[in-house]
Amino acid sequence: MNRKGKSTRMRNPRVARIYSLIALILLAASLHLGGCAANLATGERHLNLISESDEIAMGQQADTQVVASIGLYADESLQRYVQELGTKLAKTSERPNLPWTFRVVDDPTVNAFALPGGFIYVTRGLMSYVQNEAELSGVIGHEIGHVTAQHSVHSMSSQQVTQLGIAVGMMIKPGLQRYDQYLNAGLGLLYLKYSRDDESQADRLGFRYMVRADNDPRQMIQVFDMLNRVSQAGGGGRVPEWLETHPNLDHRSEDFQKEIDTLQMNMNSLTVNRDSYLRLIDGMVFGQNPRQGFFRDSHFYQPDLEFEFVFPSGWQTLNQKEVVAAVSSNQDAVVQITLAQGTSAEQAAEQFFGQDGIQSDRVETGRLDGLPVVSAAFRARTEDVELHGKAAFVEHRGYTYQLLGYTTEQLWAQYRDILVNTIGSFRRLTDSKILQVQPMHLKIVTVRNTSTLGELANQEGSPVQVETLAIINQTDQNAGIRAGERIKMVIGEMWR
Repeated sequence: MNRKGKSTRMRNPRVARIYSLIALILLAASLHLGGCAANLATGERHLNLISESDEIAMGQQADTQVVASIGLYADESLQRYVQELGTKLAKTSERPNLPWTFRVVDDPTVNAFALPGGFIYVTRGLMSYVQNEAELSGVIGHEIGHVTAQHSVHSMSSQQVTQLGIAVGMMIKPGLQRYDQYLNAGLGLLYLKYSRDDESQADRLGFRYMVRADNDPRQMIQVFDMLNRVSQAGGGGRVPEWLETHPNLDHRSEDFQKEIDTLQMNMNSLTVNRDSYLRLIDGMVFGQNPRQGFFRDSHFYQPDLEFEFVFPSGWQTLNQKEVVAAVSSNQDAVVQITLAQGTSAEQAAEQFFGQDGIQSDRVETGRLDGLPVVSAAFRARTEDVELHGKAAFVEHRGYTYQLLGYTTEQLWAQYRDILVNTIGSFRRLTDSKILQVQPMHLKIVTVRNTSTLGELANQEGSPVQVETLAIINQTDQNAGIRAGERIKMVIGEMWR
């Protein structure tokens, strides 16, 4: 959540319920029976209930949600580069005429994902860890393979549509979102729906597109190794949980090498583009960006917007671009912060409590940490349950925040004090150290004298462990770095 117009920057690396969104769109759309058709990329025949136009429409709507919930990395040259690279690869595919869209999302995890219709996303976290253009093209080619093979479409044309439909849905107009929306959040939901065979097939298709676009496929072997190391190391740059359901990375690497061994060509002429790629990512934000808000245990801080908030201890927390929320351990109560509609607390409260389906107790006007606040308890009826909660609207530095705490009618007595006290914890952020916190960045360094990563880290004052530097440079911790080599360093302060 930041001060750029009225946009928000409340987010967490585990974000964007992409598959749930697709399910909603699918369930709301009119399905066109397409029967069993042969896929142009794979030659396989699958039951396909979704036309290409519907597939594109789903992707377009989901793309809007991705941008709103995760956010794009604010670097136009980087966005343009990824769009151009992806377009070059997509033109070699069996579906060149899709409205291919390639974006860098502002997420620190090492990840990439695809939506139906040709919408592909790579995280800035992934771009921090890959070494060159060929490696990135291998990842993007893999995601293109998911689209050309229509893995999501085939999955949604089967029984999984019903399963997904159970876990999604919006409540009444006030924007109270079901508990499910905050559970299992993360881009990994998309990958968990791909089978191991789908992943292997996307690898083979990605290999095909890399070679057709004159990118060196041997570089993809390094990507598999890097993913393995990131997964084993854990920490802020970890790969998401979906990798646990993917084919074993060692096996994927072996299978990819077998594809490489079939090539009858001089691969030394193929594109790698390491130096130009390193210049492109020089200065990129590394790891989580504290300016977008961060948690310390259950305490949430938002330095750009200068507020803090304490969620109930032990609850599952979520920090997205548009919402900060927590769900109880039993998944039966929610607290959330969003920007409110209206230009003042009174106007926002009037709009909220005045909607059909909302019954409020006496609306109270007062002060919260010296800030104007309007609040009331409320009841709201959904299609299958009646909710009881507390809503407060707080004015702070030109914004009006909507603070909601709610549970079922039956559990209100149990959770009332927790929810009310949590909402009352909203405070102005005054800690100067937190207000001034800055993210870490990548710095591309040309080595002057033969050295080691540890020695270079000491020279640059790197805040991250040498192990992390070794992974992002795809080298060993104790390997010698020769004079003239260019390597990635991380600079800045470790803010956690």
